[in-house]
Amino acid sequence: MVHSQQSQAFGNAKVSVCNSKTLLNKPTGFINAYDFTLNPYRGCQYGCSYCYAAAFSPNPQMQQDWGNWVIVKQNAVELLKKELVRRNKNRWKKKNPDFSDRLRADRPPSIYMSTVTDPYQPIESREKLTRELLAVMVAYQPTLVIQTRSPLITRDIDLLCQFQRLRINMSIPTGSEEVKQDFEGRSPSITARLKAISNLRDRIPDKQGHQIKFSVTITPLLPTLPADESRFIEKLAVADRVVIQEFHAAHRGFLMASTPQEAIALKQKYSWWYDRSQQSYNNFKESLIAQLDPYDVEIMEDKEGFAYD
Repeated sequence: MVHSQQSQAFGNAKVSVCNSKTLLNKPTGFINAYDFTLNPYRGCQYGCSYCYAAAFSPNPQMQQDWGNWVIVKQNAVELLKKELVRRNKNRWKKKNPDFSDRLRADRPPSIYMSTVTDPYQPIESREKLTRELLAVMVAYQPTLVIQTRSPLITRDIDLLCQFQRLRINMSIPTGSEEVKQDFEGRSPSITARLKAISNLRDRIPDKQGHQIKFSVTITPLLPTLPADESRFIEKLAVADRVVIQEFHAAHRGFLMASTPQEAIALKQKYSWWYDRSQQSYNNFKESLIAQLDPYDVEIMEDKEGFAYD
């Protein structure tokens, strides 16, 4: 990333722009089965207290100020056009030296968007950068997974319906608005997110040769108040997959995927859940299994749940 300059503020965030050196990057961790990750922005205006991505801020000060800054990769569209052509010829084949039938047929790449930002955070409503990137990718037809917590994604239904292999992951870590407000106060309401995933499923046509799928990722699994649990799970039937995952482990130091101290401190407020965290996790999982039809909704955990298939 080179040449960053200050731009106007947008909402709560200080916004700057940069020219990035690369856009498609090698994945690690839970998504290392994909060919590439794609992050249109650095930073995230939602500033969720538990977000591991804060650890990958450019410096410790920006890590402390997570949620209050965002960097727009202003050359992302041109980079993506160049990298899709170049890496189609090189890296995909190097990664698969056996030259399987899919590669001989010029297998398109698999891309996870995004891992350390939200591609539909508020700034996207002005920049439309994610939308422009989707328009580029449609021509190459990658296997694409989009991870977001924003209803803004419904704006791009016209492009999303053109993908042949697409999974949309809507992050909804809790079924209780009160808990959401404590852990991720700047993010959209649970109701808005559930409505968005329902809207996507209703409005994206089921076309032959297209496999467009919908997940709700309850990651990390936050407490859901007992009074809200059954109704929340009932509404999850809008997805074909529900993914649950515990908090990332807490680590000390910089540049490690871990749960920030702010979220760890919040656990004390919900001691009724976290004092028996493993039992709480298992009880919620059992409730999912009991309420959701396994033929309609698959329940998956951890890394397995983040795969396209």
